[in-house]
Amino acid sequence: MKIIEVNDSASKKEFLKLPVRLYKNDPNWIRPLDADIESVFDPSKNKNFRHGECARWILAGPDGKTIGRVAAFVNRKTANKDNDQPTGGMGFFECINDRQAAFMLFDQCKKWLSERGMEAMDGPINFGDRDRWWGLLVDGFTEPNYCTPYNPPYYKDLFEAYGFQVYFKQYTYARKVRDGLNPKINEKAERIKKDPNYSFRHIEKKHLAKYAEDFRYVYNKAWAKHLGVREMPKEQAMIIMKQLKPVLDERIIWFGYYLDEPIAFYINLPELNQLFKHVNGKLDLIGKIKFLWHKRFHPVRKMFGVSFGVIPEFQGKGVEAALIDAISTFTWSENSPYEDLEMNWIGDFNPKMMHVCESVGGRINKTHITYRKLFDETKPFKRMPMIK
Repeated sequence: MKIIEVNDSASKKEFLKLPVRLYKNDPNWIRPLDADIESVFDPSKNKNFRHGECARWILAGPDGKTIGRVAAFVNRKTANKDNDQPTGGMGFFECINDRQAAFMLFDQCKKWLSERGMEAMDGPINFGDRDRWWGLLVDGFTEPNYCTPYNPPYYKDLFEAYGFQVYFKQYTYARKVRDGLNPKINEKAERIKKDPNYSFRHIEKKHLAKYAEDFRYVYNKAWAKHLGVREMPKEQAMIIMKQLKPVLDERIIWFGYYLDEPIAFYINLPELNQLFKHVNGKLDLIGKIKFLWHKRFHPVRKMFGVSFGVIPEFQGKGVEAALIDAISTFTWSENSPYEDLEMNWIGDFNPKMMHVCESVGGRINKTHITYRKLFDETKPFKRMPMIK
């Protein structure tokens, strides 16, 4: 077997095509868009190259055919942040069910990271933010949501046999959209609705710049202090909103305000993999035609809960319940096409948000794991700290 660095068009093609062969008999797998994968490794599109670097490899078997792939990356802004040792990352792992082959790929990541001063690696993760390609699927092998990892069950054994340990678990909660809410949610929502200082409304595309800034304000207040989460600049918030604009449904993105100041948001999107599964990884002209045709004649039935945030001083007052109640005015109506809701993953280090998901009727239907491998296994292993 031979490790080959991905550095030309032929090796890039093999990097993208390997999963197509591995999953050809798996009815649940949805091929990611090639452009989404390649953008991770493009310095002109991935801002993390400004303070980091990455490399990727394929593994050729004895007959020369590709049997594995992997990537490794260093983000120098986060390598030492809240870690006892400099920690890099590995991800985009795919491999046949062969321990020797998998260990060769893991060893390559470890060697590359060690040469750059790293003493541990997290994986499988993304060379970017946690909302994409993060974690190993270990339970709930159903169709993946857009830009979320899907893999065979045997990957878990390969990671753990190599010495990866659970750094944190990631839970995806789901519920039927029109199932009733817990009466306690209704009670809290009604109490908030009686206070005229509170207001809730869905976004409007014509005022996208305003909502981008409202989103940034709440995000930085609610999330930026968490481990591994950086404060969001104004430019990034606007870029996110512009990227979402072609696919967003105004009626399922809601904001909460107190005295007209933003205090909360609940962002949902139509689950895009329900459309992208028809384009076979290519959003070229034919792929765009297929996408638009299915979007027009086969409305998406699943919502994906991208993000939910409440600034700290308003947490626990019923604002969460009022947001859920507000969005249900549309999702429970006859005009709503949505039947199912899956929420972006919640780490087991965040029991408060787990409780919110459970209180609105969510149940865990997928579990991913973010592993950590210490290069010096004599050192004590620590899990992700809990959010108080």
